[in-house]
Amino acid sequence: MSQSAAPVLEARQISKRFPGVVALDGVSLALLPGEVHALVGENGAGKSTLIKVFTGVHRPDGGELIYNGAPAAFGTPLDAQRAGISTIYQEVNLVPMMSVARNLMLGREPRGRLGVIDTARMYGEAERILAGYGVVTDVRRPLRALGMGVQQMVALARAVAIDARVVIMDEPTSSLEPREVETLFSVIRKLRDDGIAVVYVSHRLDELYEVCDRVTVLRDGRVAHTGPLAELERLKLIALMLGRDLDEVRTGGLTRFSRDRRRARERDGARPVVQAEGLTRRQVLHGVDVSVWPGEVVGLGGLLGAGRSETAKGIVGALPLDAGRVLVAGLPLRTGSTTAAIRAGVSLLPEDRKAEGIIPALSVRENIALAALPSLSRAGVVSDAKIDKVVEVFMRRLRIKAASPHQPVQELSGGNQQKVLLARWLAIRPKILLLDEPTRGIDVGAKAEVQALVDELAEEGLGVLLISSDLEELVEGADRILVLREGAVVGELSGDDVTEDKIMASIAERGAESDG
Repeated sequence: MSQSAAPVLEARQISKRFPGVVALDGVSLALLPGEVHALVGENGAGKSTLIKVFTGVHRPDGGELIYNGAPAAFGTPLDAQRAGISTIYQEVNLVPMMSVARNLMLGREPRGRLGVIDTARMYGEAERILAGYGVVTDVRRPLRALGMGVQQMVALARAVAIDARVVIMDEPTSSLEPREVETLFSVIRKLRDDGIAVVYVSHRLDELYEVCDRVTVLRDGRVAHTGPLAELERLKLIALMLGRDLDEVRTGGLTRFSRDRRRARERDGARPVVQAEGLTRRQVLHGVDVSVWPGEVVGLGGLLGAGRSETAKGIVGALPLDAGRVLVAGLPLRTGSTTAAIRAGVSLLPEDRKAEGIIPALSVRENIALAALPSLSRAGVVSDAKIDKVVEVFMRRLRIKAASPHQPVQELSGGNQQKVLLARWLAIRPKILLLDEPTRGIDVGAKAEVQALVDELAEEGLGVLLISSDLEELVEGADRILVLREGAVVGELSGDDVTEDKIMASIAERGAESDG
């Protein structure tokens, strides 16, 4: 990266307003060729809006874009893509029913003399391209048959393959395994060496410091800081994102879990709120036992694909089981029925909030009230007054930021969408919450609020099963941790043994046995 080079893409005093909200307020950002530029900030800070301005989804209300030294106005995302600006979103934006090769080559398929797609060439080219990203797969298979990590790598390969000058990556590692993350970083470094500019959006600070050259911090739609990332210590970066004093962040730590909360719960003869025994699903789960007591936070640790999400889905009835049973407050739960689980007081906050959680076309109010409708109706007639009261209570308690309860939930930031989902399940007063990556893809401010809420719920006696890829979050948030590998429990940690080193050692020891 040459600091003296002219910016390839520049925002000058960009402003964008929506009804009741100023999303961007005079934002300026210069992206240099051959640099990886981190764009960070809380959810709602303006990151997504700025990306959508760059890519032609939104037209700015004020300011201008400069691209390749000239004023630019992209009317559609296709215009921006044709100009050389590619975007990779957190949620893979491809066609699940089409083959891997067709997704990769869509719109530029090799054709024969009569204009017919040359499938042999297309498959060969797709295999060659993906091999460069460490992906070896049958490119004739439907994309949906592959894991989310492979799908994300296909999306990345497609974005880079269109001769992009700017590549925007929005939470690109959210679905990747560590090996795939390393491959992604290698690709990013190659893009930088080739003079391509990269905008990198992530809430994972380790990633930012590993691959990014400069950083722009947005807060409340304005630029709070721009400069070299290496010169900015980690806690200062967090303080800038939160708008908090640096000393406060030093004192409070990086999570909002209570550090003195973890203790052996006083059980006094009480039974577990949920007890899962011998959960088995062919090639997925192998005799998994999980128990959660009232007021206890139990963490599920392990690598991606270890069976953490499948365990939670097995408990709540969303994954058919070959064997095993689930008890709720000592009573057997009919397995394979999410309705029975919800009625018994078991609620799951899924990992993929877009595909399995929120209903985008509905309002915040409708999304929150959805699960509670049976309890808010009488003789089949729903009480609007009761719905309004429940929605008001949980929007206030969870500090959900929305223009009004009637705003479409799809317009909210990722962190606020996550809080809407939490509100939905809390509204039915569950006995246990199964939280699958509850802070994935949300900013540090919303993350801290969710973590504090988990603490608060546990203190009130709610059982919590916490699944997280963030070891620090698991260690600071859980009373006990069950470590999974390849669909089986390989370790249980409690008390002083709840440490990042012990979690990794538990995974590694079993891995060494398997290798032998």
